[in-house]
Amino acid sequence: MTRPAPEPRRARARDAAVLVAGWVALLWALEVIDAISGHALDTYGITPREFGELRDVVPAAFLHFGFDHLTANSLPLLVMGFLAALSGIRRFLSVVAVITLVSGLGVWLTSPAYSTTAGASGVVFGLFGYLVVRGFVDRRIGDVLVGLLVGAVYGSILWGVLPTATGVSWQGHLFGLIGGVAAAVAFRRIPDRQA
Repeated sequence: MTRPAPEPRRARARDAAVLVAGWVALLWALEVIDAISGHALDTYGITPREFGELRDVVPAAFLHFGFDHLTANSLPLLVMGFLAALSGIRRFLSVVAVITLVSGLGVWLTSPAYSTTAGASGVVFGLFGYLVVRGFVDRRIGDVLVGLLVGAVYGSILWGVLPTATGVSWQGHLFGLIGGVAAAVAFRRIPDRQA
């Protein structure tokens, strides 16, 4: 049995860049629509422990409370999203889905009553956790080195999982990080065994 030829690196990098740039562009377009509409989209944020709010777990990851909030998330999403998407678009989308669900459900379960949470920072923390752990789980030296580099550059974000700042969802950060680590384990690549 023959295997399909591996996708050329340049095409994979191009696809990853287009996907992640399109994703961040979508976030900016949604924030423009939100601002024009008088912040009508903010109602899709997560209000904890209300069953009707479970439908907002996914949309909340695409919305932000203002352009400053979105600006803070954009560069880390572009960088870490691109690095994560290099391992394949299907795997990347699966990883982001797990991170989004774990982060959103964690917010829904643990955030203070009557609060509303939105933003892609849970995904940022999840991608950080995923990239740092992925190489060790997959046992791939290149991915270990990428994870160490990401840890060195973005490691200070880990302070964001602590309840130190009012108005910042440390719950979304913490559960996003947990979701990223879980995704690295769930979607690990098992090395081919030669008979």
